[in-house]
Amino acid sequence: MTVTAFRTAYEQAMARWPVPVERRDLVSEFGSTRVNSCGPEGGPPLVLLHGGGTSSAGWYATAAALARTHRVHAVDQMGTPGLSVPGERPLRRPADLLAWLDGVLDGLGLDAAAVLGHSYGGWIALSYAVHAPRRVDRLVLLDPTQCFAGFRPSYLLRALPLFVRPGERSTRRFLEWETGGEPPAPELVRLMGLGAVAFRGAKVVTGPRPDVARLCAAGVPTLVLLAEHGRAHDPHRVAARAARALSAGDAPGRAPASGRVETVPGVSHHSMPYRQTGELARRVAAFLAD
Repeated sequence: MTVTAFRTAYEQAMARWPVPVERRDLVSEFGSTRVNSCGPEGGPPLVLLHGGGTSSAGWYATAAALARTHRVHAVDQMGTPGLSVPGERPLRRPADLLAWLDGVLDGLGLDAAAVLGHSYGGWIALSYAVHAPRRVDRLVLLDPTQCFAGFRPSYLLRALPLFVRPGERSTRRFLEWETGGEPPAPELVRLMGLGAVAFRGAKVVTGPRPDVARLCAAGVPTLVLLAEHGRAHDPHRVAARAARALSAGDAPGRAPASGRVETVPGVSHHSMPYRQTGELARRVAAFLAD
């Protein structure tokens, strides 16, 4: 029943996508990966990696704007809430996660693509760019976690009920706190709340902070967009550390890192991809076209 309810919530979120979506299931040794694609066929490819506890269905607020110029591929990460189904080879280590994403790009027929990740998806995106810089044309990180600084203790404490008593009620309370009282998107509450119950046994693959110096050495153009009111971490500390890390590519003997760090006003960590202000999509689109 819980899985059925989650699938219903997933379809309700997909119904909010204002553009036609092609749904595909890419099969590999890791299982079947659901990818929701939109935008012009033959357009520059852009791969979207959602945050922890959510799914690709939640990109409805930004995917359409990005799909005006790009072929957008929103991926359900393996082992997290979504319609991807694990296979014979489980994801246990960061190396497995990177090999899985290699397979996703192969399945999409892409030698390289721009990659955008939010939160935990930002950690995956940055890790992948370090792992395979030739396959990442441009990198966009939306308030990425565990990349330049750790979580705030208050955030982890507030998130604890999501694991002790998962469901829509605890999810709504947590999101209302993180967004400063702003009512969270109903679709996000349902996806996260029902997903936490339906996928309670799922284990998130994580690891150390990616070696940004290797990214700088490869010269992958990178944009870090931070949430002004984000509570997952200290945005000022993250901004300073990200700017310092990305500027390492400007040292003598290294390729320019082309790194930029900006703050998006009026958004929190969890509201960032879901608020249809147009500001986020504008900044990302400008960077991708630069």
